[in-house]
Amino acid sequence: MQQIVHLKTDKHNGLYDITSQIANIVKQANIGSGMVNVYVQGATAGIMIQENWDNSVQNDVITLLWKLVPPGVWEHDAQDNNGDAHLKAGIVGPSETIPIIEGKMGLSTWQNIFLCEFDGPRDDRSIVVTLIESR
Repeated sequence: MQQIVHLKTDKHNGLYDITSQIANIVKQANIGSGMVNVYVQGATAGIMIQENWDNSVQNDVITLLWKLVPPGVWEHDAQDNNGDAHLKAGIVGPSETIPIIEGKMGLSTWQNIFLCEFDGPRDDRSIVVTLIESR
């Protein structure tokens, strides 16, 4: 089964919790055991599993990546001024795979799935959710 989730982002750099949308897709699929892959289309965004307790970790992720990959100093900036967004997306990566255990995602209490936006705001980020059932 495969489904696409669409999300509008309102920040240039930000993490957006998409866990509930993915959990709903897993529930609808009625798969007892397997895997769900969450993949963002686009070269300036990523998918990350991270702590969900409060916004401090998400803010720290953005701050860390800003310090590691500052804007405005990259060769690609001459094209469309988003060289840092491409590099951040490459560091984070475009996807995560989560086991499905007894019909639910095998995330721990403090784990959520985040879309990482590095070149927003965007009217539409497409996230491909692919479920594979174990037999």
